[in-house]
This record gives sequence, C-alpha cells and structure tokens, in this order.
Amino acid sequence: MFCSALVARALIENTHLIKLSLLLKAFSGLFALLCGNGYIVGINQIYDVGIDKVNKPYLPIAAGDLSVQSAWFLVIFFAVTGLLIVGLNFGPFITSLYCLGLFLGTIYSVPPFRMKRFPFAAFLIIATVRGFLLNFGVYYATRAALGLTFEWSSPVAFITTFVTLFALVIAITKDLPDVEGDRKFQISTLATKLGVRNIAFLGSGLLMVNYVASILAAIYKPQAFNRSLMIPAHTILALILIFQGP
Repeated sequence: MFCSALVARALIENTHLIKLSLLLKAFSGLFALLCGNGYIVGINQIYDVGIDKVNKPYLPIAAGDLSVQSAWFLVIFFAVTGLLIVGLNFGPFITSLYCLGLFLGTIYSVPPFRMKRFPFAAFLIIATVRGFLLNFGVYYATRAALGLTFEWSSPVAFITTFVTLFALVIAITKDLPDVEGDRKFQISTLATKLGVRNIAFLGSGLLMVNYVASILAAIYKPQAFNRSLMIPAHTILALILIFQGP
C-alpha cells in the first residue's frame, strides 16, 4: 500500500512522461518484488519448520503440504529470477538494494547467523527491509524508469519514515502469538523476554507516535501535506487505537 502511494505520487507528478512501454517494466518490477518476498518468507519457513509445527501448523511445510526439497527449489527459483529481472532492467544501484534485501532476509533465518534469535537485530532487519529498502527502492526505480533523478521531498520523507516505523511495530509485535513455540525452541524475542502484554503496549505506543507525528506534520507543513485529509484521518486512527487498546 505504501509503495503504491509513492509510485502513484511519482506518476501523478509526471504524467507527461508515462509511456505504455513502461508497463512491462513496471510489471516485471512487481514480479521481482514478489520473488524477493517469496524467497525471504520461504527460507524462513524452511528453517523454522519445527517452530511452525507448534506456532503455525497450517503453514505448507509445517503441515506437510509442501516438502522441504520442493521448498528449496522454490526459494532458489525466486532468488535467481528476481535477481535476473532486477539486474537486467533496473541498473546497478537498485540491484544492490535488492541484493541487500535478500542478504538481510537470509541472515535473519539461516544458521549460523540466524539473527532472529536476537530481538534487536531481528526487528532492525525487518524494519529496514519492509520499511526503508522496499519503499525507497521502489520510488527510486519509478523515477529512474521515468528518466528522472531521485530527489527527497517532505511527502516522500514522511511516507518512508511512517512506513519504517510501522514496519518496526510489525517486527516487535509479530511474535506475540508465537511465544509458546519460541520458548520451546529457545528463540529469544521481546515477547518471551518482556511478556506479551508489555510488548503489546510498546507496539501500540509506537503506532500512536506515528499517528501523532502525522498530525503534527500536517499542522506545521500545510504547504506539503493535505491538512483536511491527514489530520482527521490520523486522529480517527489514533482514537481507534486508544479505545481498542492492547
């Protein structure tokens, strides 16, 4: 969704540069992103099959619907295909970002690194890949495809910051349902260390910071943001968060 917002912004601001020939490139880029996501999720499920049998028995490998050998074939296919698409279509800088995302996704799950064992490293990797790299990379690639140089603006900085913090919240809270399996396999997460309720409060607090910061950004930079949309929208989201509670 956030990537779509950045792409839409780049296209709306430069409608005169849009060509039909760019559609094929856009779809190939989307497929490369799906391949990257498939690789990262797949490699995690391969090495987490024991934990997933406790926490998420419905996942294909844990449920026995997909063999480990088949899963390996798929993740290798995803990685190679994604790299080929990006390397052939989007230049060395975007290819480097893509490789960095695959590398971080690998060390997150694969021994001997298995950075998911360390809470701070784990949520830092997730926030970097799902937040900054994904959104910055897609926006950069969109402008490059349009023949434009990359430039920061208040809205672009806002969306990138918002989604990075949002990804951080996801990284912190994603293990809340998995406490039982993580403790059994001695996976150290913030939820196992600090408790489910405390992490739920922390995640809610960070999300509230995001909403309040969005409201303040609209108030103090009306020339860059649509105040009539941002202020009521984020106020409503903040109120929903307050009344639902962790």
